[in-house]
Parts: sequence; C-alpha cells; structure tokens
Amino acid sequence: MAIWFVVPVIRVFIFLIKRKRRSQMSLIEINNLKVHYPIRSGFFNRVTDSVKAVDGISFNIEKGQTYGLVGESGSGKSTTGKSVVGLEKVTSGSILYNGVDITSEKNRKKLNYNRDVQMIFQDSLSSLNPRKRIEDIIAEPLRNFEHLSKNEEKMRVLRLLDIVGLSADALYQYPHQFSGGQRQRIGIARAVATNPKLIVADEPVSALDLSVQAQVLNFMKKIQREFGITYLFISHDLGVVRHMCNNIAIMNKGRLVEVGSRDDIYNHPLHIYTKRLLAAIPQIDVDHREEHREKRLQIEKIYQEQSSKYYDQNGLAYPLVKVSSMHSVALPPQEAKKYSEKEVEV
Repeated sequence: MAIWFVVPVIRVFIFLIKRKRRSQMSLIEINNLKVHYPIRSGFFNRVTDSVKAVDGISFNIEKGQTYGLVGESGSGKSTTGKSVVGLEKVTSGSILYNGVDITSEKNRKKLNYNRDVQMIFQDSLSSLNPRKRIEDIIAEPLRNFEHLSKNEEKMRVLRLLDIVGLSADALYQYPHQFSGGQRQRIGIARAVATNPKLIVADEPVSALDLSVQAQVLNFMKKIQREFGITYLFISHDLGVVRHMCNNIAIMNKGRLVEVGSRDDIYNHPLHIYTKRLLAAIPQIDVDHREEHREKRLQIEKIYQEQSSKYYDQNGLAYPLVKVSSMHSVALPPQEAKKYSEKEVEV
C-alpha cells in the first residue's frame, strides 16, 4: 500500500524538477558548432581539404530576447543561422532547443521544431514563390502544421496581413506586384503564421531603403511584443543591430571574436575587428561627418598595422577570454593572460 502511494509522488517530484530545469535553461544553446564543407580533388575525388564556414562557436539565446550575430560577408553568420533552422548539415557540435539536441532529425520531428523555428530571408523576392498568390504563400506553414478549415485559414491569413500593415486586397496578388518592403512584410507574416518560438532573421533589411528599413524593423519589434518571439538577428550592419538587439556576437572567418551586451560592444569594444565594424557605421549628422571619416581612416590604419596580432598563424581568431560577466573577447595570448591572472586574484 505504501509503495503504491510513494511511486506516483516520486514521479510527480521528478516531473516538477524537469520542468523547473527547462524553465531555467536558454531557448537555444549552441555548443562548439562546426560546419565544414569538404574540398575534393584528384582522380579518385578524395577529400583533400575543407572550408571551415563555422569553426567551433558557442553562444546562448534567451527566451524573448533579440540576439545579434554580426560579421562581414563570408564570416559564417548566415551558415550559422541556417544550421539553427536545420537547412545546413552540422559537422560537429550541438544545437540545444529547450535542452534537446536538434541536430538529430528525429528530435526535430519529435519536438515539432520546424513549426516552432522559422526564418526570414534576405532576398524577399527569391524567397517567395512567384507562381503562388500571397494567400497561398502565407497559408503554406498553416497547411503543413495546423490543418485548419478553409474559412479558419483565410481568417488567420487576413489577420496576419493586418498585423504587418497590408490590406485584404493583397490576398489574390503575386509577389512581383509588391515593393521590396512589402514583400519582406509578407515574409514576416509567413514566418509568424504558426506562432513560432524563434525566428532567424538573415539580413532582413539589407536590401531595403533606409526609410523602409525602419518600417520593417518596427514591425518586427511589434510582432515580438505581441507574440513573445525570440529573434536571432543576423546582419553586417552594427547600426541596425543597435536598434534591435540585447546581446551581440561578432563573427569573423567562422569564429567569434567578441561577445557581449549591447553596452559592451558599442561602448567598450576590445577586439580590433569590432572597432573596425563600428567605425563603418554611416554618420548621419552632417556636422560630424568629416570628424567621423577621419576616425574611420585612423581605425582602418590601426587595423592594417595591428590586426595580425589578434589572429593566430593561420589567420584565425584566438579562443574567447572572459573579461567581465557578459563580455568575452578573442584576445592575443599575452593580453588574455592578464585577464586570467585577474580571475585568479579574485
């Protein structure tokens, strides 16, 4: 009798512990992620080398925040985003979603991961099927995951169009009939159709005019407030990232060179590459434009002279060193040693 009573109590206790752990963990945890593309050559087409697009990066994305991943073209940031969505095959490492590794296709299906994680693409025109009407484009994820009635589906699509500021007339039109900003809003509507937990936004405004960029970014913020969505915001433009992100990781040649809060990155940058990206932000204030230009040229000169010491003999960034509670930087060994000695003293 006593055993009959105790066993259910233990099961409930274990369930509560697991639920508490899930509530404390990050939404996404990326651990030592690597994505390498093999290079084949010779008569037997053997693998002789590899392109290390992503080479051992780690970071966490908390629920409800916007995490910025910044770097120039070829840095590996888009490959990272596609790996999170499941569009790129991971060479090694793990991507945990609520504590479960989703690099396994079996786990992705079990968790309905493809419903909970969506993507906004850089090129809005090529990411929308030119042969489909807007109604069918936005309804596609609903048909894949929710199987609503025709009337329910149409009402949901109309609501999504209203959220992104488009009229009901858009239902029966095609992608080529809209401007770039409108097409990107359609892409956002499609991404939020299934009420996802995470949206990977890959350069969502880079192809748009400045005025249209502001509109799209404001829509994204509005949707985040309404639906409680988490963003992985990928961009090359630190000016845009400042407007959107809570925490930021700077990426170069497949590795992270600096990770920190918005204040750390913009007000206390330590890596030479981060300083260079910050100097490249356009100066809108006409009165200070010449001053900003001189500063940018000065930083570029320093970068050309000193950048080699921030990278190893293969031209890759050193491992990250923690310089404060949230701030980590890929520093040269001599500088990294100073911070490790401080930790020992503490």
